[in-house]
Amino acid sequence: MPKPLILVSNDDGITSPGIRTLVNVMKKIGDVVVVAPDSPQSGMGHAITVGNTLRLDKSLAFSDVEAWECSGTPADCVKMAKHYVLKERQPDLVVSGINHGSNSSISVLYSGTMSAAIEAAIEGLPAIGFSLCDFGHDADFSHTEEFVEHIAREALKNGIPVGTALNVNFPKKSKKKIAGIKVCRQANARWEEEFDERVDPNGRRYFWLSGSFVNPDQGEDTDEWALANNFVSIVPCQFDMTAYFAMTRLNNEWDLKA
Repeated sequence: MPKPLILVSNDDGITSPGIRTLVNVMKKIGDVVVVAPDSPQSGMGHAITVGNTLRLDKSLAFSDVEAWECSGTPADCVKMAKHYVLKERQPDLVVSGINHGSNSSISVLYSGTMSAAIEAAIEGLPAIGFSLCDFGHDADFSHTEEFVEHIAREALKNGIPVGTALNVNFPKKSKKKIAGIKVCRQANARWEEEFDERVDPNGRRYFWLSGSFVNPDQGEDTDEWALANNFVSIVPCQFDMTAYFAMTRLNNEWDLKA
């Protein structure tokens, strides 16, 4: 029986430790092809390259799997994989990450990691984005491996609903054992942003984005609750952003006659 074909991408770049961990796990499951950005693309969301050239080259980042590095965004990488690198082959699973930092709650909208997974879902492919809630330069990904493998195998065995990508977040490694896995909703939280105004050595003004994460959502069914209680969180995400509840109100309360 042929092994499943697994496409791996990310947003931290093809040389990041997170993607190396992910590739090593996926090699236990199937045949792996990597198409990832040639440089960090964090926070790019679902941006695509439309006004510039795209470059795609064979990569030496991995010696034992087929690997390509792309000059574009994570979404570009999945598009290039689907329509060029794998044009004669259909991936059985697309995985993105493991991201160096959390992509829970509202961060999913800004995440290049999850945009790679969402792009795969748009293409009708089962997809998972993996992220570790640790922004440290020495982040340890080792405790994620057994869960990444288990979740990927479950996805291949049971399938992922069409048009859905799974947003998987792992707590930072600690002395406590992971409590388990929870399927959650996205917490209704937000970033309160600030722009730190500075002056460069040439006397020109510039700004540095900072801020703090605010979570007023006290529900115990959210990704933030799960992570705070040392669970792995899984949030099923969709690319249909229609606010269906608002359609009735607009049709009933607004005067939309021409």
